Amino acid sequence: MRSVVYVTTILLIVCFPCVAAQAKPPNVLLILADDLGFSDIGCYGGEMATPNLDALAAGGLRYTQFYNTARCWPTRAAWLTGYYAQQVNFDTIPGLPKAETHKRPAWSHLLPEYLHELGYRAYHSGKWHVDKTPFTSGFDHSYSYLDYDHNFSPSNHTLDDRPLPPVKLGDNYYSTVAITDHAIDFLKEHHEQHADQPFLAYVAYVVPHFPLQAPAEDIARCKGRYDQGWDAVRATRFQRMQSTLKLPTDLSALEPKVGPPSHNQLAHDQFGDQEIWHETPWSDLTAAQRDWQARKMEVHAAMVERMDREIGRLIAQLKAMEAYDNTLVLFLSDNGASAELMIRGDGHDPSASFGSAKSFLCLGPGWSNAANTPFRRNKTWVHEGGIATPLIAHWPAGIAARGEFRHTVGHVIDLAPTIMHLAGGTWPPRSDAPVPPPGKDLSPTFASDVDIPRDFLWWYHTGNRAIRQGDWKLVSAKDEPWELFDLSRDRAENHDLANGKPEKVVELKSLWEKELQSFKELAATKK
Repeated sequence: MRSVVYVTTILLIVCFPCVAAQAKPPNVLLILADDLGFSDIGCYGGEMATPNLDALAAGGLRYTQFYNTARCWPTRAAWLTGYYAQQVNFDTIPGLPKAETHKRPAWSHLLPEYLHELGYRAYHSGKWHVDKTPFTSGFDHSYSYLDYDHNFSPSNHTLDDRPLPPVKLGDNYYSTVAITDHAIDFLKEHHEQHADQPFLAYVAYVVPHFPLQAPAEDIARCKGRYDQGWDAVRATRFQRMQSTLKLPTDLSALEPKVGPPSHNQLAHDQFGDQEIWHETPWSDLTAAQRDWQARKMEVHAAMVERMDREIGRLIAQLKAMEAYDNTLVLFLSDNGASAELMIRGDGHDPSASFGSAKSFLCLGPGWSNAANTPFRRNKTWVHEGGIATPLIAHWPAGIAARGEFRHTVGHVIDLAPTIMHLAGGTWPPRSDAPVPPPGKDLSPTFASDVDIPRDFLWWYHTGNRAIRQGDWKLVSAKDEPWELFDLSRDRAENHDLANGKPEKVVELKSLWEKELQSFKELAATKK
């Protein structure tokens, strides 16, 4: 009898190696871009050279209906906790003071703290933008890039919460490379000292967020690419993405009233008519304006392409430490591309080369609209252009699909419960929270394109409001009327159905307000 059991066991391991492989909890590498547009990378329709991300997509999954919160810090709080940002004090709640914003309640723990209890080690490299510090929030090592205005010479960055010396210009430093260097250092140490434990590696790049800055050789790769203008780029991207993603939509139209979400007087004073302040047809620009805008987009593309090459280094490290097959790689953006136009930091030197350390340029409305093809609006808005993100999932040992799409509706609040499930834990992991987290486990979508049951998804940011239930989405920009869209036919939100379906507007508005009231009641318990 023992020999029969032994032979059977050997046959199972030989014939079904994936069973043995998947019995081990996966490592997780979560890569978060900053202000990346929905269609910027190649595998989502963009013309940018992103071969490493494209390879991950070809070897795994691309999600077409995944959402963030429209802004950097709420997205980071949401993915790390599994809660809406408002529930953990990381975005405002209309009608309540802002005093407690960016200070999580004591019951709000971050994912690494839970994973530690399951035997994981956790590493962070890049942008933080959450309260406390990485080292006091469950990460075993952290390189925190805290100076968001200087890609070549940060004055505020830390290693394991200890301040590092300011970087001087000429030190051959670039944020994307440095963030990758530290992440690789952490992975090498893990392989040498903790190879028997699984890991979470959170790599949070600060690109292509403004200021638009990139190494000169990277910008040179993109020279002349965008002379055709944003209208042509949008049309070409849409045609390319419709042949692959097949989104149910037409291309959104330019909205001449849409410009930066906030006013920056310094930028207005310095750039004046040289800049384009609203969504505008390319044909309306002067030759000088076209040249100015095309050069800016070259830098934006250079930042994205450099990020892709650095992601290639991360993948090479996983392979070198024989962790590639059992590592779940997730790639996404914290919000849509940005229409912001501002000058911060050390200001902008008009004599400086585009994308150099002394320049401070932003993408602006025209190119951000192209970056978010085919959607409307941009970062901070909760129309699709502000909240729709690419999501790539790649895990050779756990995802059999190669190059498939998932149309499942998901949100960054779903990442923590998904990772916890794969790690062998339960969700929610503790019972001290006054309300259960709204995030859902998306792991069933790894096997097939299934819906994940949920009541709705909810958004609020800087006065912009939205709720999605099924394929219906009710959305309102600040101080504007509610709009109603059927996203099963109109992902770009071109055809407002509010007047024809007033009962649906009332129903979804009531649901949005009910959820808001629950957030207000939760906020009252935190005092």
